[in-house]
Amino acid sequence: MSYPSRWQPWQGQSGPSILAAHADRERAVDVLRAGFAEGRLPQTEFERRVQRAYEARTVAELSLLVADLPQGPSAVQQHFPQVTAYGPPVPRTFLPAPPPTNGKAVGALICGVLTTMTLGVTGIPAVILGHTARGEIRRTGEGGDGLAIAGLVLGWISVAGWALFLAIMLLAVASGA
Repeated sequence: MSYPSRWQPWQGQSGPSILAAHADRERAVDVLRAGFAEGRLPQTEFERRVQRAYEARTVAELSLLVADLPQGPSAVQQHFPQVTAYGPPVPRTFLPAPPPTNGKAVGALICGVLTTMTLGVTGIPAVILGHTARGEIRRTGEGGDGLAIAGLVLGWISVAGWALFLAIMLLAVASGA
């Protein structure tokens, strides 16, 4: 299969290359910026590659510009995003998005905090929401386990406080009779 010269594969790539989108160019420039910040590229090389990235027509051209640079955070950065092995922090482009927070975990915490203002009425809903949220978090991988635990603790403290209060009242009534 023969292609016109402008559609020839870029240096050994198989088949015609995909046209680059603005987002592809920005991602390549982000990789170049990270490489420059880590000291992998001198200033002149960085500027030349950025200019070529913005002029690139295909994804293959962009991939050649960043082929000799790391394409994302190192293993250390995956566990500790604020720490880098080679220099300044990794651009947010490379960091994974945090998982969404479970809504029931937020509700458990709110009910747990409200136990002080509602005289413990929201303690039982805090416990129920907290246990439900922890089950959903384990099943779906959502975030918010700490919120659910805080709601559970506050809810159980409220329930224990009411149980102690009722026990004291029953003892007072039984001893007074």
